[in-house]
Amino acid sequence: MNVFYDRAKFIGENAEAAPLPKLKLSESDDSPKICVEHTSVNPNKAAHIGHVRNSVLGDTFQRILRANGKRVEVQNYIDNTGVQVADVVVGFIYLREWNLAILESFTNISSDSSVSKPKLMGKDFDYYCWDLYAEVGQRYSANEELKSKRAEVLHLIEEGNNETAILADYVATRNVECILRTMERLSIRYDLLPRESEILHLHFWNKAFEQMKERGVIHLETEGKNAGCWVMGFDSHTGTDEHESDKILVRSNGTVTYTGKDIAYQMWKLGILGMDFFYRPFFKYADGKEVWITTAEEPEHVAGGPVFGHGETVYNVIDTRQSYPQEVVRKGVAAIYPEKGEAASVHLSYEMVALSPAAAEELGFEVSDEDRKKPFIEMSGRKGLGVKADDLITRLETNALAEVEARHGEQPLDQKQLVAHQLAVGALRYFLLKFSRTTIIVFDFKEALSFEGETGAFCQYSAVRANSIFRKLDERSESIDDFRTKLSDWLPLSEILTGESGDDIWSLITLASRLDETVQQAAAQNEPAILAKYTFNLAKAFNLFYHHHKILIEENVVKQAVLVVTADLVRNALTAALQTMGIEVPERM
Repeated sequence: MNVFYDRAKFIGENAEAAPLPKLKLSESDDSPKICVEHTSVNPNKAAHIGHVRNSVLGDTFQRILRANGKRVEVQNYIDNTGVQVADVVVGFIYLREWNLAILESFTNISSDSSVSKPKLMGKDFDYYCWDLYAEVGQRYSANEELKSKRAEVLHLIEEGNNETAILADYVATRNVECILRTMERLSIRYDLLPRESEILHLHFWNKAFEQMKERGVIHLETEGKNAGCWVMGFDSHTGTDEHESDKILVRSNGTVTYTGKDIAYQMWKLGILGMDFFYRPFFKYADGKEVWITTAEEPEHVAGGPVFGHGETVYNVIDTRQSYPQEVVRKGVAAIYPEKGEAASVHLSYEMVALSPAAAEELGFEVSDEDRKKPFIEMSGRKGLGVKADDLITRLETNALAEVEARHGEQPLDQKQLVAHQLAVGALRYFLLKFSRTTIIVFDFKEALSFEGETGAFCQYSAVRANSIFRKLDERSESIDDFRTKLSDWLPLSEILTGESGDDIWSLITLASRLDETVQQAAAQNEPAILAKYTFNLAKAFNLFYHHHKILIEENVVKQAVLVVTADLVRNALTAALQTMGIEVPERM
């Protein structure tokens, strides 16, 4: 089928169209909700660069869903009773010999909690825990007696209502506060923090277990290596023993596996568990937006709060190593409630982030000659070999500020710092988004902050360049409305929009008009990289357009009107695309 547009009519009808009109969402209570869970950092230490990929993917995907008119709830799952928290608690109790009172006395919590992290012994609380976690790991290898304390501490944490559990809750809560502040630097926010402790104490698993037995989707093994275990019955994987163990939901000793608890939690998210958490406000951002957290007891002072869960579809942003457990969760929930089906549970998987040898050196790591020959350097939080997210963001801001100083040294410092922050966030978010989710990312500072090539800075610069046209028109007391009026007076514009020059203009106009279509495609394919690629191509096309046409001094008034309206369509589409990726457009670059 051949389709031919009336180019002049198309421009006339779309000259004032706002890109992504669905960004203004309907928040009606009866509209279907989508739950997106991302970040989910163990609250035992500072977030690292691998967590940032998870968070940026999840945050951008929820923005894409909102741009498609969906009602979205963003959750950040807090595993506050896991072994990682237990290890840090072991460090505080047995290495530092601190109880809760001592820990509290050494901790300084700022009155401006939306900005400053709590401090411990002169360090950010999460940084102190980072070092302590690595220290505990090292001491385990040489001290079996210390290592034996892990199981004891873990049991006390899961049991709750004891001094060890209260200390663990304090540690986890302070780390969560730190993580929220870290992610806020990247414009990443949450609606709800569901906690593992409430899933345990409210006995979510018991309810799910009853339903699974009633529906025959779980059975008790009576012989073989899994004798005495309750196991999921599907056989869709021929993998390793480790994969087989993922289908065990209750061990022979009666303890519930992570997969079992995940199924119960997924059922709650989909509104089919028949139980609910209690909630209380936990954290308030600088603009007043509140984050809520789960609790096991109904707070007396909270009434009429938001309704959480009950998602039509749930997206879990978890790395590829968890693909098979996520498959068990998806199939398990679908077996219990076939009316929901497997499509209601979506695993948004992604690969790891590593560092280029140059980036590792810039962040202060000792890089051997052998490491320099490697394509990338892997990290290990347990060994303390990792890049803290805040360190990475701060380094990017420092590098970006040097670039801004070189270009606009005369600007006030606060303005330069704002632009440096916007460039740093744009560089990091775009770098993590431009690769498909299944690609291992090797982060490099020089590549990420480049003003040329496929980078966030290049896309931002193109939008800034487009905005500069309209700033200069404004200085001449000319507005976009004046040029739109001229277009409507002078239609048709066939002479301007034909030939090689006209074809180039038309191609740019049609590319700018495809933003809505691109956002729909990114949502349908669960792939934010589609939007990142589109944004770069639009930025690149606009730069060619900018070089080929002298927009502000064009003598043909009809052609100038076409050029100005085209530039306006592009800058609006480019700005909306960047906003959907969580990237701001600086005033100047």
